[in-house]
Amino acid sequence: MVIIVMGVSGSGKSTVGMLLAEKLGYSYHDADDFHPQENIDKMASGQPLNDEDRKPWLLRLNGMLKEASQTKNYAILACSALKQAYRDLLADGVDGCCVVYLKGDYDTIYERMASREDHYMGARMLESQFETLEEPTDALTVGIGDEPEAIVAQIEAQLNKV
Repeated sequence: MVIIVMGVSGSGKSTVGMLLAEKLGYSYHDADDFHPQENIDKMASGQPLNDEDRKPWLLRLNGMLKEASQTKNYAILACSALKQAYRDLLADGVDGCCVVYLKGDYDTIYERMASREDHYMGARMLESQFETLEEPTDALTVGIGDEPEAIVAQIEAQLNKV
């Protein structure tokens, strides 16, 4: 199984994804680590990525997910995956792919991001992410109001029902 943990920046994808991977014994991958330097520079300068910027990055992630599913290596990918087209591209040809959506409101996530110093994507980019977000209708949706460990427990309980 491959699990994509998605949501806007600051929703807790990395934290929840790492904890979930540890709990389930899956490998963990952060989509941010796959961005080319040009994308990182663009975001760091306050410019949102466009679809043209994202496509090679998404194809690279899809290749990694396909390899994981074909070799039966269970994996978790933390990735914004804001649009349905992005999620479709990520999951294309990937057997056993499940999307988990970490849902939160703008104000809560803005507060989180404003306090982060160790990430190239600042709080000013959050508005653009919410504008781009197409909430999934076919994902496991979990609110971000609880502590990460409780969110992981909720995800695990929902996965056991699938």
